[in-house]
Amino acid sequence: MSIPKGRPSWDEYFLILAKLAAIRSTCIARQVGAVIVKDRQVLATGYNGPPSGLAHCTDQGYCYPDLLDCEQSDTKPSRAIHAEANAIAQAARHGIPTENASIYVTLEPCLSCLKLIISAGISQVYYETNFRKTNNQPLRDDFITQGLVTLKQISLSSESAAMAASVFLVAIPSSDV
Repeated sequence: MSIPKGRPSWDEYFLILAKLAAIRSTCIARQVGAVIVKDRQVLATGYNGPPSGLAHCTDQGYCYPDLLDCEQSDTKPSRAIHAEANAIAQAARHGIPTENASIYVTLEPCLSCLKLIISAGISQVYYETNFRKTNNQPLRDDFITQGLVTLKQISLSSESAAMAASVFLVAIPSSDV
């Protein structure tokens, strides 16, 4: 394996970690990952899926018996706890303070998660993909205007994406297994 000349930026590095967390998701509709960071150190990670003890959607093959995924219904709530909430809960469970931390998420937080992020003292949100536009935008924008949180959309450069992919595609020699 050749050693790359450049390295991912810190934002790209933490986004790659959020993407890695997302592969643990058991949600059929979409896989989302989150990483809480402070002073360039990972504090907690999270991904979306049902509460502990409930069957995973991917294991049972559906969210509800009559729905392939939760997004097919306007009346039934998602069974998943969002990645941001799981990361914050993980930090809380282990007594890790999140005041003035940042969170990297593969999907822009919904309004409920954004409120939770603010309440947890997380001041910066970096996300890759826009959440679908809703009538909650004015409230989200008000949080930003009041200085409660900043949101910034980021993406991986093609070089950093290729670099990350190359690490995962490296074959391990059988003598090392």
